Amino acid sequence: MVRQAHHERNLLPTVRPEPVEGQRSYVQNATLIDQFLDAVWVEQGLSENTLSAYGSDLRIFAQWLKARSMLEVNNGDLSDFLASRFKEGIGSRSSARILSSLRRFYGYYIRENSITVDPTALIESPHIGRPLPSSLTEDDVELLLNAPETAHILGFRDKAMLEMLYATGLRVSELVNLTLDQVSLRQGVVRVVGKGNKERLVPVGEEAMSWLENYLNETRLTLLSGRQCSYIFVTNRGDSMTRQAFWHIIKRYALKAGIDKPLSPHTLRHAFATHLLNHGADLRVVQLLLGHSDLSTTQIYTHIARERLKELHSKYHPRG
Repeated sequence: MVRQAHHERNLLPTVRPEPVEGQRSYVQNATLIDQFLDAVWVEQGLSENTLSAYGSDLRIFAQWLKARSMLEVNNGDLSDFLASRFKEGIGSRSSARILSSLRRFYGYYIRENSITVDPTALIESPHIGRPLPSSLTEDDVELLLNAPETAHILGFRDKAMLEMLYATGLRVSELVNLTLDQVSLRQGVVRVVGKGNKERLVPVGEEAMSWLENYLNETRLTLLSGRQCSYIFVTNRGDSMTRQAFWHIIKRYALKAGIDKPLSPHTLRHAFATHLLNHGADLRVVQLLLGHSDLSTTQIYTHIARERLKELHSKYHPRG
């Protein structure tokens, strides 16, 4: 089955066919891109966003080629194209994405025996350093945690959620999906079902557990008004809290607290990990608490551990 959306769109809307020699290549390139997108959609079930990204990258390259066929380029042509994009101010991450799209495109036509040499084969991907996660200072977190008006019922709920998020390092989705049977007030732990349906036990500090217990015993019951809901954190309509709704709440309190740093759904999670390491926690312990299946994922925080070691060495070594 051919994916009709691709045929209904003009795949190269920004390319203007040249009157004579460019017309044939224009049509051919449009057909090549169309065929590639249909094939990867059928074979791999890629999302619309991914297909759109591939199409956009390939259209840019087709436009750069002008009157030439995409199947007649060589290694030097691709290098020149990427160099031209760099001069236009395209960063390493965008260049790597475009090259990835071209690799898949030419890999497909190698398999189709339309070409015998992959022009991307000898081109190295731009080096992309993994960005360090943005975080909040301990003072920032204190301001954020103290922002809710706990005299109000929704403010009390929000305070309990923020305290739990910072105390446990849960993903926002994990927090809003917590159910009553996942929390042990007596043991002070939550049983979290994370990515890949993997379970982990996460301890909760006394401060956060106190707010949670008071919320469960009073605030939550008021919000429910006799209605039934298995989720811990609920709205004033008695429904479960959504990830998007809670993130809007966090941003509102950050604004109220005067925190003008960029926030993401993982900001408090990163702060949790960063502050643990700053206070001497082992990287593998942080890995377990965050629910990372591989230590390499947690190693984005190793810069924090190194800085902490340098600080301790400088402070305590006689020749530091």
